[in-house]
Amino acid sequence: MNISSIKRIKRTSAVLLLEDGSRYPGRAFGAIGRTGGEVVFNTSMTGYQEILTDPSYFGQIVTMTYPLIGNYGVNQEDTESDKIQVSGFIVKEPSLIYSNWRSDCSLEEWMQQQNIIGLCGIDTRALVRKLRSSGVMRGVILAGDADQSDLQSEISQVPNMAGADLAQCVTTKESYLWNEKLHSYHLSQGVPTPDKAPVRVAVMDFGIKHNILRHLAERVKEVKVFPASTTSEEILAFNPDGIFLSNGPGDPEPVTYGIDTVRNLLGKVPMFGICLGHQILGLALGGKTYKLKFGHRGANQPVKDIDTGKIDITSQNHGFCVDLNGVDTAKVRVTHINLNDNTVEGLESKANRCFSVQYHPEASPGPHDAGHHFDAFIQMMKKGG
Repeated sequence: MNISSIKRIKRTSAVLLLEDGSRYPGRAFGAIGRTGGEVVFNTSMTGYQEILTDPSYFGQIVTMTYPLIGNYGVNQEDTESDKIQVSGFIVKEPSLIYSNWRSDCSLEEWMQQQNIIGLCGIDTRALVRKLRSSGVMRGVILAGDADQSDLQSEISQVPNMAGADLAQCVTTKESYLWNEKLHSYHLSQGVPTPDKAPVRVAVMDFGIKHNILRHLAERVKEVKVFPASTTSEEILAFNPDGIFLSNGPGDPEPVTYGIDTVRNLLGKVPMFGICLGHQILGLALGGKTYKLKFGHRGANQPVKDIDTGKIDITSQNHGFCVDLNGVDTAKVRVTHINLNDNTVEGLESKANRCFSVQYHPEASPGPHDAGHHFDAFIQMMKKGG
């Protein structure tokens, strides 16, 4: 794209309306139309493609705090699912020039192809300060010159995240074997690809990210993905050496079928959970969950390993948290805490041969700080738990 073409770009008007009545007028970015969702923010400087395709963001309008987004375009390899999952996207300034040897198109072209509505040109700092002080809330984006008078009534139709079972919206409809060609990341970085363990993993898909499956497939012989509503009997019929509980969107408490299945599987084979999988495991072990004011969404969250004192820099995306108060401490313990607010970031139950983390070790923000959790899971399976 040359400078003369940049000057000819004109954007139609757009506006974000929050449920408290706050308005943020700006310009249309991406597709034209209306969209609603829970408005959240992410503090990452890069990784917008992975964020947009992460099923954990289903039903949400994501605001990026970094002011310039889109400068390296979009490619076909860095997606975390088969499509964009967010309801809408808000940036201060979309880059009109993209440059990367792997890029296939611009961010805005990609959004238009998938009919994803965005908003740009607003003071994203002011919006984020609003969400931090008041908490995340529902909102509607209108991109285009249509009538804005009925936006408030549209907000009432946007479902609340609290109490919503969104895992059913993003889980696979049928079970399948993950056999995608392994990522060349290790080779490109000069890191030896680990030998595959002769074990098989059953994945409960509550909204699985592709990179989690890649990490598992690099390490084990066979990975099979099951729908979120799969029963414990169906999973055990696969004869797995271990069970992985995936990430996903929304409130964990309404995912009662998943909680029941995990509860029935406790102690039978080793289990490892990430994000929503961590929360579901916490509920199956007798804990509770609660909604955070504005959640943890970003790539620089400091997490402390209680046993070693080591601090990992982690990538996170969640709006709910596990509360293990009242749980039998002889069987379940907290292993990691968030250093920003002391919330639970990891748990373990040796009696039930399971552990989990709230953050995303596969996202590699450290870049390798938290990858050891996958290796620990493999070792558990090799030892039979």
